[in-house]
Amino acid sequence: MAHNMYMVPNPGMPGCPAGLEYLTQVRDDTLLLKMSCVCILCAALAGFESNNKYEIRNAMGQNVFYAVEENDCLTRQCCGPLRSFTIRVLDNFGQEVITVNRPLKCMSCFFPCCLQELEVQSPPGNIVGYVLQEWHPFLPKFTIKNEHREPVLKLQGPFCGWSCLPDVDFEIMTMDDVSIGKISKQWTGLLREAFTDADNFGIQFPMDLDVRMKAVMIGLCFLIDFMFFETNN
Repeated sequence: MAHNMYMVPNPGMPGCPAGLEYLTQVRDDTLLLKMSCVCILCAALAGFESNNKYEIRNAMGQNVFYAVEENDCLTRQCCGPLRSFTIRVLDNFGQEVITVNRPLKCMSCFFPCCLQELEVQSPPGNIVGYVLQEWHPFLPKFTIKNEHREPVLKLQGPFCGWSCLPDVDFEIMTMDDVSIGKISKQWTGLLREAFTDADNFGIQFPMDLDVRMKAVMIGLCFLIDFMFFETNN
């Protein structure tokens, strides 16, 4: 049964960062990102944050990647969802294929100097893109940039979306405002929403999107989870 549960990485492809070959051929354009539920409820009831862990699957439920936050207890307790982090994305052989770094910044829509940033590397040590939050008093807005810090894509969420709707879509757009996909936070049920941080996300993007930008989208999904859906216990 193992072959039904896990996707084995493909051989290297020219121009594609090692380990991301699978992202070049996601036929249904969808990845599912699921926070690991192990010990999350216990941590929530005890009032302590544990490092976030994620499973990244295709639409058939096969595990494509795993991701784990690297952080210390003091940072988690003192900074909560505002904390800086390094998230390491591993393939099914345990090889690190993506590294996501978020620096520590205060989060406020009223102070443009406190906007969020993200750096994505693939393979580790090789920057493939950045995410920068754009100032707006009401809407979540981000610019996705390549390794040269040139704008490539935009992402925009709904007004008050993370607190008013059971399912929340963040739209992925080109720089001339053409919609090409979305990152969706999916409703997981009342008890889980109320007492845990176990969130589920879907990422939809065109099959022919630059594989490096697909890696940045995975990193952006982590940032959205921390900014809008992780609770401060």
